[in-house]
Amino acid sequence: MRLDRRGLIKTAGSLAIFTGLTSRPVFGRSLAGYPFTLGVASGDPHPDGFVLWTRLAPNPLERGSGMPMQAVPVQWQVAEDEHFTRIVHSGEEMARPELGHSVHAEVGGLRPARRYWYRFLAGGEASPVGTVRSAPAAAAAVDQLRIGVAGCQNYEAGYFTAYRHLSEEPDLDAVFHYGDYIYEHVAGRVCPKGEGGERTCFRSHVGDEIYSLDDYRRRYAQYKMDPDLQAAHAAAAFLSTWDDHEVDNNWVDTWDEQGTPPEMFLLRRYAAMQAWYENMPVRRAQFPAHGGLRMHRRLDYGRLLRIHLLDTRQHRTDQRCGLQNTTHCRPAEDTAPSQMLGAEQEAWLTDGMSADFGWNLLAQQVMMMPFLYPESRADGRHNFDSWSGYSDARARVLEAIGERGLTNVVVATGDVHKHHAGVVPMNEDDLDGPAAATEYVATSISSGGDGSDVPKGWGNVLSDNPHTRLLNDRRGYQVFTIGKDEWRTDVVGVDRVTTPGGAKTKIATLVTVPQKPGVHPA
Repeated sequence: MRLDRRGLIKTAGSLAIFTGLTSRPVFGRSLAGYPFTLGVASGDPHPDGFVLWTRLAPNPLERGSGMPMQAVPVQWQVAEDEHFTRIVHSGEEMARPELGHSVHAEVGGLRPARRYWYRFLAGGEASPVGTVRSAPAAAAAVDQLRIGVAGCQNYEAGYFTAYRHLSEEPDLDAVFHYGDYIYEHVAGRVCPKGEGGERTCFRSHVGDEIYSLDDYRRRYAQYKMDPDLQAAHAAAAFLSTWDDHEVDNNWVDTWDEQGTPPEMFLLRRYAAMQAWYENMPVRRAQFPAHGGLRMHRRLDYGRLLRIHLLDTRQHRTDQRCGLQNTTHCRPAEDTAPSQMLGAEQEAWLTDGMSADFGWNLLAQQVMMMPFLYPESRADGRHNFDSWSGYSDARARVLEAIGERGLTNVVVATGDVHKHHAGVVPMNEDDLDGPAAATEYVATSISSGGDGSDVPKGWGNVLSDNPHTRLLNDRRGYQVFTIGKDEWRTDVVGVDRVTTPGGAKTKIATLVTVPQKPGVHPA
């Protein structure tokens, strides 16, 4: 008799077969141990479905993660209830050693704007359960969306407590992750500094600085074993992007900050990009090829919101030289036009920004608005790794916003490990003049350590930057509650990350309206 495996899985539902497996598993061959140690995730919702992700790793920190060097079948199930009594879709993917035994299942054929639950089955074991919402139908009228914003999670700098609080936020449609999912450094290099300048690590990286594909895979595994990060992934779809530490600090295009020959750095970059793909819940369209991958993409949520996920690293001109960086950089006398997005991505962005949507969200990594840092800052008052080092590239994007008459553009940013909120002026020399967009900058999950409300030496920053309305140095995240008439941003902090169990506090609630860029207290 021929047994239909998909039918068997669907029929099994949530029966005790998944909790009382014998040594002779029902689904596939036995593995070296529990394979779902890295959790589950979902991403990039469409109206008819989403991506489901897992990676098999019985021994996550070992070379090969304890998996046999062969393809392993992995089943997935999608249900309308958390107990899997109403399974509506199921299928099978192969977890292949070439991709670190990761699984990317692109699920379609589902109903729009619905909450679903999902899980995986492999080696006689069932994964943890995750939940995800499909996007609203194209052109649908949408009353409200809730999107979390988070990133910059240095494992050594503290605990990921903020992710636990984010996972408990009600009614999340998605989480935009702005990058720095991992940090590439050897143990101890970027731990928070104490009063005397000494560095203190609260957890420790495994291994040296990472260069090879195996190195990057192990570093992702170490981060993904964190239970708070796993909880956030299981709670909502992630919209995943990268910044610099997924590869190397302050890298752009074919250059790193150490001056490594480009042909050598490209080997490291490609290994890092493959590892990023293996570990993120992204679609096959993001599969690495030809020495890179297409990270930028667009997601629509009915007619309420269009999200432009941007890549501000892969196609960028080298950074300008600053006070501390005088080699392996672009000298001041180099006046050639600069690129932040690259010509193709920039054209894609400007063509896609549309007044047909209630809001346009530019989901990206580094601060777009001009910003004057404290005079005591060692690298000077400007951050040349941000859009301020690429003024002409910023001006082109702002000009496109103005030409289209758009007043509903919001920029979501991370990178700087602080909460900020303000507007992006049309003219960088007129900070409180006409604005092109509103920008919300979210702090880090852990990078920088505990932090404080206003860091030492930053007392004059708000007055130096009249186009901004917020400064806070706590760790945490932000949540956007997006409606037709109002965009509300809840700025959330935790009181500590250097020990587990930090308490959540709401730092501020800020409001933007679609008729004019700006930030206002709720």
